[in-house]
Amino acid sequence: MSGSVRAVRADITTLAVDVVVNAANTSLLGGGGVDGAIHRAAGPGLLEECRGLGGCATGEAKATAGHDLPARWVVHTVGPVWHGGDRGEPDLLASCYRRSLEVAHGLGARSAAFPAISTGVYGYPPDQAATLAVDTVRATLPATDLDEVVLVAFSPADLDRYQRLLGG
Repeated sequence: MSGSVRAVRADITTLAVDVVVNAANTSLLGGGGVDGAIHRAAGPGLLEECRGLGGCATGEAKATAGHDLPARWVVHTVGPVWHGGDRGEPDLLASCYRRSLEVAHGLGARSAAFPAISTGVYGYPPDQAATLAVDTVRATLPATDLDEVVLVAFSPADLDRYQRLLGG
């Protein structure tokens, strides 16, 4: 049986899931938006652990402990910067979702929460990003042991977009 996918509007740092996915930058040393919020909520131990990871390539994912978060682990993934869509952005963004689920599965996670990767300062068009997120998660989830994936919306418009795509 395949796990479920649902959308919520929430603060991703407060969710009681096994894995919180972080929309990180390549250094993994914190930044703005979701990345900064996760680092602040997780406490200084997260930054210390990230220093030992040697960064992360765009489209890849690496795991750390959750530290002070309710989540057991943080899976850090680096989304692409939007340059119009003709520089491999869709493939790289799909890889973020796929690789994050694979890493979560490897950790033994049963639940994971994703932010809208690359849609903030990286400029990925929200409609295209949401469609790609839903399609990739639905395609990848059956190959994992995860029971639930939560797509976390930042705004009411983001939540509406996800719910339309999920048929809810």
